[in-house]
Amino acid sequence: MNAFFRLSIAGATLALAGCAAVVGDVRPFAPMAAPPAAIVAPAAPASEGSIYASRSLRLFEDNKARDVGDLVTIVLVENTSARAQANTSVSKESGIDMAAPTIAGVPITYKGNPILEASVEGSRDFQGAGNSTQSNRLSGSVTATVVQNLGNGNLLVRGQKQLRLNQGDELIQVQGIVRTADIGPDNRISSDRVGDAQIVYGGRGTLARSNAMGWLGRFFNSAVYPY
Repeated sequence: MNAFFRLSIAGATLALAGCAAVVGDVRPFAPMAAPPAAIVAPAAPASEGSIYASRSLRLFEDNKARDVGDLVTIVLVENTSARAQANTSVSKESGIDMAAPTIAGVPITYKGNPILEASVEGSRDFQGAGNSTQSNRLSGSVTATVVQNLGNGNLLVRGQKQLRLNQGDELIQVQGIVRTADIGPDNRISSDRVGDAQIVYGGRGTLARSNAMGWLGRFFNSAVYPY
């Protein structure tokens, strides 16, 4: 009965570890809603005079994105690297010697050997080492939509790009805050100038799952595994 109970607990633990998440699929930071509609001011009635006809020439206005619904292209130039290393070593040794007691100066022996003499020794040793290196590089471009004008020269932008390939889908999501002063004349801005940037890149489908660890391997590499 005890053996059956242990097997049941182990099976339930494996099932929970295997079904914790769909491995290999990218997890977007938020569902992308439809972009808000641009606010268009009503146009003034045009004057159709014979000498002067009013038209919007916009001689002193550029085409930079600044209003809700405008488009801005974010050029991805992400290149990050990180490295961490840790080493720990602990050791301790101890010993206790107890000499054989004597009675009136005569040691207590049995067949010529001291019987109450004792010696205790102990030692502990621990060594641990860890090394982690990670580097990421992402290049490309995503055209985002202005979803909010913050009123201080900053714009909240959000955009995504989905590519449906032969064996799966690729997804890129970008959102953050940009300054209108940093936007180029061609409505392009580098991703390293995006404040509070959130960038997600990944895939769904066969190719993404083929690079993921199986449920049994995840169990042996999880905190549930005691060794």
